[in-house]
Amino acid sequence: MQQEFHALATQRRTIYALGKTLPVSDDAVVALIKEAIRQAPSAFNSQSSRALILLGAEHTKFWELTREQLRKIVPAEHFAPTSQKIDGFAAAAGSVLFFEDQSVVKGLQEQFAAYADNFPVWSEHSTGIAQYAVWLALAEKGIGANLQHYNPLVDEDVQRTWNIPASWKLRAQMNFGSIEAPAGDKAFMDDADRFVVAK
Repeated sequence: MQQEFHALATQRRTIYALGKTLPVSDDAVVALIKEAIRQAPSAFNSQSSRALILLGAEHTKFWELTREQLRKIVPAEHFAPTSQKIDGFAAAAGSVLFFEDQSVVKGLQEQFAAYADNFPVWSEHSTGIAQYAVWLALAEKGIGANLQHYNPLVDEDVQRTWNIPASWKLRAQMNFGSIEAPAGDKAFMDDADRFVVAK
């Protein structure tokens, strides 16, 4: 079991060259994403993570909205590389937008006042775990993914376009699709600079 996990963790990489051909059906991908988030742990079992799963034209619509928001802030003479990057994201089969429900966070702050300052931090832990769980689940099926952060630039567009509750705070966007080119080599820093072991 441990070897299987390490193999899967190694297989999970940031893949930028994504296509629209998935090895499983759209329904199977949606079920996979839902179950990964459902099983991801959260502080006090708060289950604060939320997701908007976009496929096909809806996925493309999100990246077009993002492109138009970027057009407002990126100088015209520098926009071409930005637009090409968005083209790459739009070329994927779909995307998962990860949110944290702030009504849950506030409710816990009120219920457990002694830990009030910690709940926003623990909420960020929850979304990170949910993102990694989805990424691993996709990798296990041979589906590539990359993680982006265009929030808060696109928050209002997303809320309006997909009728997202105001309490949902957008935290990240994960593109997924067929792997059209592998990731490059991954470098690791020296263990001595990263880990302390005491026994």
